[in-house]
Amino acid sequence: MKALFDKVSARCSRITTEAYSTSFSLGIRLLDKKFHAPIYAIYGFVRFADEIVDSFHDYPKSDLLKDFRQQTYAAIADRISLNPILNSFQATVHACNIEMELINTFLDSMEMDLQQHCYSRSLYEQYILGSAEVVGLMCLRVFTEGDHEQYTALQHPAMKLGAAFQKINFLRDVKADSQELGRLYFPGVNLDHFTVADKQQIEREIGADLKQAIDGIRRLPAGARKGVYLAYAYYLVLFNKIKNLPPQKIMTERIRVGNSHKIGLMLQTMVVGLPK
Repeated sequence: MKALFDKVSARCSRITTEAYSTSFSLGIRLLDKKFHAPIYAIYGFVRFADEIVDSFHDYPKSDLLKDFRQQTYAAIADRISLNPILNSFQATVHACNIEMELINTFLDSMEMDLQQHCYSRSLYEQYILGSAEVVGLMCLRVFTEGDHEQYTALQHPAMKLGAAFQKINFLRDVKADSQELGRLYFPGVNLDHFTVADKQQIEREIGADLKQAIDGIRRLPAGARKGVYLAYAYYLVLFNKIKNLPPQKIMTERIRVGNSHKIGLMLQTMVVGLPK
């Protein structure tokens, strides 16, 4: 029965999420149960594509990404895939009316990671759009459940939340991105002379994104609000830790938020909810 295969596929997406991201896994727990499977499916899809370009150094990344793109198209067209991650993703695409434009824009950004090493302002903004902002829109499609007016009203803050998360990731991972992958995402920054002023400029940009995002989180449907806020709260803690460190510190180590702190944030969000 395909229903059993679909159940197994959904479980694979959940396992993928839990294996790769403690913070997002905790956030999903605070979502209404009806949102769990589709958000796991989106995360699994995004994570697999990201792994191709970030981790599979001894394999033909370009060929793998091209094949993954074609498998994605086939899964959506056929409404089935023997790749369980793509099978659960295609089900979410159809159930939540996720546009192919969002999917293509995301995959285009993954392809940029195979080609770009230094990013201009325009390429940086293009990459943020595809790698993060459209992922926020995919999730928003899930949360708004076909309410086009609500989706339209929340598009901008959803995109800003995705952008903020990605930029914080860039700061957290600046050492690995530059030294291991040879990438410099921040335009106009020389990491050999990464100054306090450079870092503060990036932080001001992130702060503006977070400020616009929180307004949208407060206006999300009730079943989505606490889960999304928990992810926001985790990234805010991480961002504040990074802000309190000199540039040289984040160039030599990866800043983390401990699991106990994450669980504390989850419990606080469950009991208190969003701040006023």
